[in-house]
Amino acid sequence: MNIGLYFGTFNPIHVGHLIIANHMVEHSDLDEVWLVVTPHNPFKKKSTLLDNNHRFELVYRATEEYSKIKPTDIEFNLPQPNYTVHTLAHISEKYPQHRFSLIMGEDNLKSFHKWKNYEVILAHHHIYVYPRISEGNTETRFNKHPKIHLTDAPIIQISSTQIRKGIKEQKNVQPLLPKAVWKYIDEMNFYKK
Repeated sequence: MNIGLYFGTFNPIHVGHLIIANHMVEHSDLDEVWLVVTPHNPFKKKSTLLDNNHRFELVYRATEEYSKIKPTDIEFNLPQPNYTVHTLAHISEKYPQHRFSLIMGEDNLKSFHKWKNYEVILAHHHIYVYPRISEGNTETRFNKHPKIHLTDAPIIQISSTQIRKGIKEQKNVQPLLPKAVWKYIDEMNFYKK
């Protein structure tokens, strides 16, 4: 199977994440999309993150009704901070029967040349890129690269930061979240402080 790995802190997962994941699995040659819940992104402050297991639970609840979208906590047991190149090597070794591709936003492609061992990633994996409104240009070496596939996924302007802020300010953010995710966040009083 060709599996797309969609990395994120998912703090919290929202309908935008599901729209992108679903678009990728329905409109490309990917058979499944695995949402990789990252314990700690080297570029983000850890203090803003909900506990790893709570974020995984939110992703699990969000994807229960989607047979081709699965949550994975594969990074939870890898040394932190972790890098995508290490996860890809680990997951490819653990599941040799699958091919793994990377899913990223266009904004990440613009800084991809700064990623640890990005050449190794490109040598072994395809990358599916969804559009994002962002500043700057993509490195010319990535334009028309045979392993980089630009998709016509919808442009989503929803952010987890915006949702956390809305919850803290007691705004109604329910339309931005899958029902099961909102229910868990509300029951657990997450993001209210």
